[in-house]
Amino acid sequence: MRYPVTTGTTDHPGGYVGALADFYDDCEARLAAHLDAGRDVVLLAEGDPLFYGSSMYLLDRFRDRFPVEVVPGVPAFAAATATVPAALVRQNDVLTVLPGTLPEPESGPPPRRHRRRGDHEGSAAPSPRSARRWSRPAGSTARSTSSAPHSPRSAGYRWPRWTRTRSPTSPWSWCPATPRGPRRRHGCAPVPRWRPRSPPRSRPSPSLLVVGLGPGPEGWLTPEASAALAEVSHVVGYAPYVNRVPQRPGLQRHASGNTVEVDRARFALDLALQGERVAVVSGGDAGVFGMAAAVFEAAADPAYADVPVRVLPGVSAIQAVAARAGAPIGADFAVMSLSDRLKPWAVVERRLRLIAEADLVLGVYNPASRSRREQVVEMQKILLEHRSPDTVVVVGRDVGRAEESLSVTTLGALDTDSIDMKCLLIVGASATRVEPGGTVWTPRWVD
Repeated sequence: MRYPVTTGTTDHPGGYVGALADFYDDCEARLAAHLDAGRDVVLLAEGDPLFYGSSMYLLDRFRDRFPVEVVPGVPAFAAATATVPAALVRQNDVLTVLPGTLPEPESGPPPRRHRRRGDHEGSAAPSPRSARRWSRPAGSTARSTSSAPHSPRSAGYRWPRWTRTRSPTSPWSWCPATPRGPRRRHGCAPVPRWRPRSPPRSRPSPSLLVVGLGPGPEGWLTPEASAALAEVSHVVGYAPYVNRVPQRPGLQRHASGNTVEVDRARFALDLALQGERVAVVSGGDAGVFGMAAAVFEAAADPAYADVPVRVLPGVSAIQAVAARAGAPIGADFAVMSLSDRLKPWAVVERRLRLIAEADLVLGVYNPASRSRREQVVEMQKILLEHRSPDTVVVVGRDVGRAEESLSVTTLGALDTDSIDMKCLLIVGASATRVEPGGTVWTPRWVD
C-alpha cells in the first residue's frame, strides 16, 4: 500500500484530502477482493494500529462487512518513556496525548477542564512545541524524552531541556513526552498542597448545533451559521468540511473520515453532554444527505435525552447547481442518492422507475465513486425505459469552487464514465427545455 504522503503539494483536484480518499477507496477495493474470495488478510502497522494509525480508516470500512480482529501494539510515547526510563504518570495524574499536526490554537494552552485536574500532569505529542505549550501550564517538569519509534533503544533518544528545543519543526519520528511535575523523595509521592475549594461553577446546559456550510463559497454561508460557528468551542465533521471553518483561539476542530457519520455524531453528543459548545458541520444543507439525520439517529439513544439538537439550514448542492443552470427545478422535482451503502440497490431501482413514470425532474447525489461505477450506468438505462433520449441533463461539478464546471447534455448522450462523487446531476422532465443561450428551466405548468 503506497500512501500518497508528501511534504509538498499534490496535483490531485481534491488536494491532499482527495488523494487520501482515493487511496483508501483503492485499498478497500483491493482488500475486499481477497476477503470476498474467502482469504484472511493481515494489515501491518507500526506502533498501535488504532492509535493515530491509518489502519483505522480501513477498519471503519470493513468492520460491518467482515469479521475483524485487532491485535494491539506498543504506541510510540510508551516506548519513548520506557527507553529513558521515566514514569510518565503516577496515581491520579492525567495523561494528555496530542498530535503534533494540530495548529497552535488547538494544541495549547490546555483547556481549563484539564488544568483543574491539578499540577501533576504528563503529556505526549509528536511535536516538541505542542508538548512544551501543554506542559508549562500543567506544572510538568521542563524536560522531555524524545525517541524514534523505529528503534527506541538505539542512540535515537535524548533528554533535553525545553530551552534547547527551539526548532519550529522536528523529525516525523520524534515523540516528545513530558513526565509529571515535582520530583519524588525516598520513593514516595509528594504530598499535594492544601488549597481551599472554590465554589462549584454552574454547568452550561448541553446543546448541539448541526450546521450546513453550503456548497463551498464563503458567500453561500448563511449569517446565522457564521454567527453560530463564531461562538462554539468544538467543530466536528468530515475533514474537508471541518477545514472550511477558520481556525481561531479557543476552537478545537475534530476531523474524521467518510462513512463514520453516526460515530462522529456520538462523539459530538458526548462533548455536548460535558457542557461544551459543539457544532457538527456538513457540506451543503445538513438536512439533505448530510449530518442532521445521523445526529438524530445517534441522539435517539436515551443517554442523550438531555441534549437538544438544533439544525441550521444551508444552501444545498442541488440549489447551487440549479441556480447556475437557470431554473431546472422550478416545478415538481425529486432528489435521490445513488449510493447503496445504506439501502439495497433494489430500493434505488424501484424509486428511479417511479420517479421516471411520474415525469418528475430528478436531482442525483452521489452518482458514482471509484469503487461504485455501475449505479449511474444502471440509472441511465432505467430512465431511458420511460424517458426520451433527448431529455435534458445538467451535470454540475464542484459548483461554487475554483474548479467549477457545468455542462448541459441529454439522457441518451450522458457520458457515465466522466461522472464521479464531485458531480451532481439534474435530469429534466419531459417539459424541461434549454434556451438558445444555454439556460435550462422547467415550466411551472403541466399540459
